[in-house]
Amino acid sequence: MDIFDKIKTQKGNIGQYAKQAHGYFAFPKLEGEINSRMKFRGKEVLTWSLNNYIGLANHPEIRKADAEAADKWGLAYPMGARMMSGQTSLHEELESKLAEFVGKPDAFLLNFGYQGMVSIIDALVGRHDVIVYDSESHACIMDGLRLHPGKRFVYPHNDMDNLRKELERATKWVEKTGGGILVITEGVFGMAGDLGKLDEICAMKDDFNFRLLVDDAHGFGVMGKNGAGAIEHFGVEDKVDLHFSTFAKAMAGIGAFIACDEEVGTYLRYTMRSQIFAKSLPMPIVEGSLKRLEMLRTMPELREKLWSVANTLQTGLKDAGLDIGVTESPVTPVYLSGSVAEGTQVTMDLRENYNIFCSIVVYPVIPKGQLLLRLIPTAMHSLEDVEYTVNAFKDVAQKLKDGKYSKDKFADVFKQ
Repeated sequence: MDIFDKIKTQKGNIGQYAKQAHGYFAFPKLEGEINSRMKFRGKEVLTWSLNNYIGLANHPEIRKADAEAADKWGLAYPMGARMMSGQTSLHEELESKLAEFVGKPDAFLLNFGYQGMVSIIDALVGRHDVIVYDSESHACIMDGLRLHPGKRFVYPHNDMDNLRKELERATKWVEKTGGGILVITEGVFGMAGDLGKLDEICAMKDDFNFRLLVDDAHGFGVMGKNGAGAIEHFGVEDKVDLHFSTFAKAMAGIGAFIACDEEVGTYLRYTMRSQIFAKSLPMPIVEGSLKRLEMLRTMPELREKLWSVANTLQTGLKDAGLDIGVTESPVTPVYLSGSVAEGTQVTMDLRENYNIFCSIVVYPVIPKGQLLLRLIPTAMHSLEDVEYTVNAFKDVAQKLKDGKYSKDKFADVFKQ
């Protein structure tokens, strides 16, 4: 068989809907200045789908810093991977400030979050080691697990009793192999918005010998007294061994980091293939990240505005009788019951008739018969935006309940 033949019949769980979805439900184009309102298919929409938590993406000070850095350095410097010819004092300065902010001795700057997590797992564990991980871990963690040649045990999402059982299994296994145990979870789970039970996991270190890696992409810059993340929120900085986060969320940029002990940091610098064999982050991104980190640390009013919007939105949705699950973060899911076809019509109604743009998640990403509309509040939204959105969601939820959307007919957006 030609390797391309299967593409005609095996299109994938999401790809099977490409004909109906492309350009609207999948790969939509949001245009214009990054803000709470942008253009979608030529008209203004109230946008709830950008991970621009504290509003840095289009902040004037950020735009100025990015432009000045690009003018100063261009987009090429430094040329080469950091180990060979891409090391600069500014890369080191950013690492030092990140480590200080999250309360770790060292931090290693990564080009991308997804790629970085895959490579961290690949570098840390070998065939004698065991990984124990949360069942709802992000795709980057799952792809890293695929590279692991040893045992891996999964526990149901945030089920601490089951985690204990898996740690018992893992302990028996490494007693035979001489390996170690790595537990992986998230600080904030990006789909449901709930927190990993970091305090309870860390408490298990009294009973088991393991290291803990936390992906805090959605918590960094948002959670905790100073915005250092979910790890700070729980006060377990000294118990979490590896603090990972990305710049793509609260920092509204590109890149990521892993914070840890100095010895571990040195090991990762010399073993992570995704960094050894990849070009160093360009200087404008590094300087821009320094500015973003400075604003994150020194402008708590941005984080306070985010939480005001998020709390008002979540309270309003709950008061309207809508199910937002168990979120404990700004991530705001709205759960509805319906078919994939109904989900497309709900989404189209919101976009075309209410001028609200948010992301839709359907089967097979979530269980069949369930729809998830995910809202990401930011410091750029207003309380008026919140009130309008709550009323719109109340309307479409009632329409869905009343059978106003077809259970079988996909919304044909390209005939509109």
